[in-house]
Amino acid sequence: MGGMNVSTPEPGRPLSGRREATRRKLFEAAVTLISEQGYGATTVDEIAERAGVAKGTVYYNFGGKNELYAALMEWGVTRLADTLRDSVPDPGQGAAPREALAEVLRAGVVFISTHEALARLLIAEAWRTNRAWYEAVRQIRTEAIGVITDQLDAMVERGLTRPDLDTSLAGSALFGMVVTVALDWRTLQPERPVEDIHTTLAHMADGLIGQPPRADPPHEEPRRGLPRHG
Repeated sequence: MGGMNVSTPEPGRPLSGRREATRRKLFEAAVTLISEQGYGATTVDEIAERAGVAKGTVYYNFGGKNELYAALMEWGVTRLADTLRDSVPDPGQGAAPREALAEVLRAGVVFISTHEALARLLIAEAWRTNRAWYEAVRQIRTEAIGVITDQLDAMVERGLTRPDLDTSLAGSALFGMVVTVALDWRTLQPERPVEDIHTTLAHMADGLIGQPPRADPPHEEPRRGLPRHG
């Protein structure tokens, strides 16, 4: 354990295909175990056994449990952020900004339903204040929530929502709505079609971000009656 601190590759140097596959197996094993029993109760031995590798493989690839977990968080957030980013319609398609935002929210719901254990892990563990996972939380803020915030910023710039919208806070709120609604759906209402969830989220988003202010109608002088002739 003491001499096996080979945690990350050199910057810009890609991992070999075999090592990347091993890391992915370890990530998936850790996701499953931690989502089932929590970070504190999960051991390196259990992760290695679930992944079907030797215990030393964990230390060779990451250096230890904490380093594995930090890399796992980064891997998970990157997958989520890439999914959200890829869902933004190409500008050439002519999608309206609200439609683009709705597509991002829908992609979040689908990701969570497909990678439920990973989503539960990110939400349950990332915001724990008694651990040094600040970098993972910052990554969620800048990458995943940032995709939503970018759509809101574009809407504000084009006058398509209320001008005083705090897009940073609204982006966090929408991200939280996606996660909560998606996990509630998968846990308690899995029989409902995803389109029901997507439609409800779109309506909730509309209520949160509001509509652009309406222009006041032109002022008209009151009509005067025709003069009466005696």
